[in-house]
Amino acid sequence: MSSDDPSPIVDLAQINLNAASSPSPLSLRLHDALRACSQAVESGDLSGSDSAVAAVIDLLNSAADPPQSDAERVVPDARVCEELLVEVQRFLSNPSSNQMVVDALSLDLPKVVAKYGALSDKCREIAGTIVEFLVSTCSPRDMLSILCEALDCILECPRTNILLLLFDGLAKVFVQIQRHHVEQVKAALPIILQVLRAISSDCHEEPSDAINILFEAAIRIGNSMQEMCKRVVEGKKDELRAMLGLYVLQNIALISRSRQKSIVSRCGSLILQFTRFLPVCGLSYFGLITGSSLASATAVISKGDGDGTIDCFSLAMDGAALAVVWGHITDDIAKTAGEQLKSVLREIQNNQTARWQAIGTLKYALSSNDYPWELKSNTIDLLLSITDGCNTEGSDDDYLDFSGFVPSLFVTLQAIEMIMMGSFDASLRKKAFTALRRVISEIPSSHRFDILKALITSSVSPSLTAILIDLVRAEILTENNQKCVRNVKDAQFEIGSHSSSWSSQALELVELILKPPEGGTPALPDHSEQVLSALNLLRFILIRESTGQTNQKTVLSEKVLQKAYSEWLLPLRALVTGIEAENEKDNSELANDIFCALNPVQLVLYRCIELVEDRLKHS
Repeated sequence: MSSDDPSPIVDLAQINLNAASSPSPLSLRLHDALRACSQAVESGDLSGSDSAVAAVIDLLNSAADPPQSDAERVVPDARVCEELLVEVQRFLSNPSSNQMVVDALSLDLPKVVAKYGALSDKCREIAGTIVEFLVSTCSPRDMLSILCEALDCILECPRTNILLLLFDGLAKVFVQIQRHHVEQVKAALPIILQVLRAISSDCHEEPSDAINILFEAAIRIGNSMQEMCKRVVEGKKDELRAMLGLYVLQNIALISRSRQKSIVSRCGSLILQFTRFLPVCGLSYFGLITGSSLASATAVISKGDGDGTIDCFSLAMDGAALAVVWGHITDDIAKTAGEQLKSVLREIQNNQTARWQAIGTLKYALSSNDYPWELKSNTIDLLLSITDGCNTEGSDDDYLDFSGFVPSLFVTLQAIEMIMMGSFDASLRKKAFTALRRVISEIPSSHRFDILKALITSSVSPSLTAILIDLVRAEILTENNQKCVRNVKDAQFEIGSHSSSWSSQALELVELILKPPEGGTPALPDHSEQVLSALNLLRFILIRESTGQTNQKTVLSEKVLQKAYSEWLLPLRALVTGIEAENEKDNSELANDIFCALNPVQLVLYRCIELVEDRLKHS
């Protein structure tokens, strides 16, 4: 029998409890309590009915959560609990049972019997049939509220065996709803997704297989939502499909947070099953990676969404990026989504705006610490595929409105930096650096320096700052190698947007490092890497412009040279000389490390001083 098939009602005659011939005292008490409950409800005694129902529930709770002693932990008696569940099942399924009695008990029974699901396989089986019986005989609308309330009650201490019973009950309730489908789904999805998020966040406390089984139950809920789509009118169908799509993306994001070893092999089948819903919801890979599909789905739900349903899909953007990443990892997943990923990538590669959108979308998978390194590595692979073979130099990118993409691309760049600095995998760090350079090359030249400067300013790692300064030096070289003659359109644009060259702008960065804005001199030897890169950048500019390798002479004005000499280089020389004198007679390992860090700085520093002094003599 497939996991989607409804569980049959338990045949009590076939249940073997392996119990003693006589029922337990607790079972006898429950039998009497159920009979008293039936009599009170049938007599119309409202006050007595409430008390009788409460007595049944209290008795069941006492067996599932026995009173604890200080001496030792008391565990529930599984055999007795099985007897109690059978007694409840026998009472409910008795043809003589009044529906009013069943309805009265249904308000609290799901919450209680779900606890029994964690005690034994037999308890879980019987508890499941009780929930299924209530779903099949009581009002679907009422049962939806009851099951959601039960989920909410156990949210503080979720157990997968308990949640599984309630999830399966909700899946069965969904297909029985006859009216107001959208409203009912809106009421249930927030708590369902809240539970899934809680259980996936605390995955270290639950076996990975148990969590996977719970997500399989979430898939069955998706199947029920898909079935509901066939019954609603066209306008509501769009909204229901949009909710199903966002529900799927939220689950893909939650599954991707798994800390299981080899997440691709352990969770790939779950992702594949959720991916099956994407075509049904009209979600394409191109639309997901560029954000257009998600924007459309969100707009459909947000229209008149006064209850804040959209808030429960807070990871949908993560899921949109990760859905495509998973398709890039495994061809079977892409085929299940009905996609030819190579065609999608070609379409993005040929569209600069789409590339900016895709790079921005991937920030959700790259920037969060909730996703494992294995997925981050695969996300970098997708990013490299998107930017593969894209030559942005000499294109019309500068004429497109890039300003709206700056925030998202900046976050993506910072996320790549985090991977470069945080990963223990050398190959991943290398891939991330390649991705960093690719993304920077995607930025129009009119914005590139400002983005690099912002990255340098926000960097808290001297090593990373040094890498970024070296990229600025590479940009200066690229600028020099580009053709000087451009068409009239380019020339007009350059006059308006490139009033200063990369060389003159780069001096701002040199000053930022050699003369920190907070005052004083650089923190040596801790910041020796970024100081060395700044000095190398200054030396590079001085040599280029001294030898006539550029038409720009701004850097070599006497005023700029004097400032560099007196405010940057001489104070730095005094600092380096002082540190060297302090450690000259110290033969410790620390002193040796300081010498090794400062030696290259000292060599480049003195060369810069020589170049500036020589230029000042001839100015």
